[in-house]
Amino acid sequence: MNVTYNLSEKNIEELHKLYQKEWWTNGRTLQETKKVVSGSQINIGILNTENSLVGYARVLTDFTFKALIFDVIVSEGQRGAGLGNRLMHLIKNHEKLASVKSFELYCLPEMFGFYESLGFSKEVAGIKLMRCSNA
Repeated sequence: MNVTYNLSEKNIEELHKLYQKEWWTNGRTLQETKKVVSGSQINIGILNTENSLVGYARVLTDFTFKALIFDVIVSEGQRGAGLGNRLMHLIKNHEKLASVKSFELYCLPEMFGFYESLGFSKEVAGIKLMRCSNA
């Protein structure tokens, strides 16, 4: 498996196909997927031996205080092979993120154990997520 930080047009189309299989991303259009990739400061893709995208994550950051991790996704056929761990390791050890004070992410309760094993905590000093839709 190879790692890329610059997704090709083919890889972006593969990412869009991965998005269509998940409830949290299945409404995204290919154009939106392209905008998401181009608008993220760090994109990390894992490619199989045929250079097809099988894992992906992206980061929005100020490179100092916070790095917000989004869209950690692994293709169904590759789950359980450690690619999620590898993506998170690549993010937490990325040279551009070396001085970031905290990494944050959204996840469902069933993923708490996975992220806790990587050093994340759901205890964030009483902070709660707030949202305002722009519809």
